Amino acid sequence: MKGLFKYILHRLLLLIPVLIGVSFIIFFIVNLAPGNPAQMIAGPEADMETIARIEEELGLNKNIFVRYGDYMLNLLKGDLGTSYYSDAKVWDRYIERLPATLMLSASFIVVAVLFSLPLGIIAAVKQYSIFDRIASVVAMIAVSMPNFWLGILLILLFSAKLGWLPSGGFDHWYSIILPALTIGWQMCALMTRMTRSSMLEVIRQDYINTARAKGLSEKVVIIKHALRNALIPIITSASSLFVDGIGGAVVTETIFSWPGVGTLVIDAVDKRDLNVVIGCVIMTTILVTLFNLLIDIIYAMVDPRIRSSYTGK
Repeated sequence: MKGLFKYILHRLLLLIPVLIGVSFIIFFIVNLAPGNPAQMIAGPEADMETIARIEEELGLNKNIFVRYGDYMLNLLKGDLGTSYYSDAKVWDRYIERLPATLMLSASFIVVAVLFSLPLGIIAAVKQYSIFDRIASVVAMIAVSMPNFWLGILLILLFSAKLGWLPSGGFDHWYSIILPALTIGWQMCALMTRMTRSSMLEVIRQDYINTARAKGLSEKVVIIKHALRNALIPIITSASSLFVDGIGGAVVTETIFSWPGVGTLVIDAVDKRDLNVVIGCVIMTTILVTLFNLLIDIIYAMVDPRIRSSYTGK
């Protein structure tokens, strides 16, 4: 356990240069993009004096390197800044929107896992069967579908045509179904292919044949022995898809007017609300890094070989 704690501490310390690099890149990209936030706040009819006053109030008239230094000093104090359009703190706005994004992220992972694991296992056990071929074709079609295209199709079918589900917003628990299916469908296809490949590699190993020779039932051999040893690449695939899904959720949240971090960032980009954009990106970076650390710890719990590398045994 001591080795595992040292590993966690090491990963947390690595978060510092990652945050510095991310903050540096996003700060300069956002600030060098076309458009003057002060002019957008003042309005199209504002004179130069009003725009200059707003720039001074927001500190936009300073050198960009000085502004970056001031921002990092405030960040070290835990201050992500304030929105240009209100007195609301960026931290408060991010925390307000984060539960909706996490709920959506958890829902599409549940959708992907519930469908991909049984489909992938059956496709591997019944390799080259009709089921395997159909699953492969469906997975290929699903992978080829962009999220924005699938989301619009689902809205047209289940909202506009059938009227079964809402087309956007978060008014009821079933409002999450269409956004979750939009992201989860593609992830389900990718995880099905990964599960099939991982299971095929494992069930050909000698210890699987040994387990069968001992008289164990096929169900026990597949679930207890094969699936457990195939979980590492499956978990890796699920974790990477989860991270990609957070990025993809920006598009999906916009399509379904989902009140998450994605729509907050899109609105802030449209308004050139720089503090909100930078703060949300930095907080999402921290969230993704901590999630990857959690996945590494799960690796150690699943695979004794990885656990032994932490303990030194």
